[in-house]
Amino acid sequence: MKQNQKPSKSYWHANLSITIKVLIIWFSVSFGCGILFKEELDQFFIGGAPLGFWMAQQGSIICFVLLLIAYSFLMNNLDKKYGYDEEGE
Repeated sequence: MKQNQKPSKSYWHANLSITIKVLIIWFSVSFGCGILFKEELDQFFIGGAPLGFWMAQQGSIICFVLLLIAYSFLMNNLDKKYGYDEEGE
């Protein structure tokens, strides 16, 4: 049983590492671009709208979708690495 616990522990460590990194990016985009750095971003324009406004309304949604795709890709690779993938399905 001790042999089985070590890969499981390293799997969960890697899993949490990926999750924390994704959450930091999510927080930075949603809170940082939409609130903290809005004034600095408003100096630039996309389609006639200030970048700070655009990031709060559209850019953050696009970033979230990209984060979901990246998270899925990273977790599938992690599952394959530790043998938790869904081969039969």
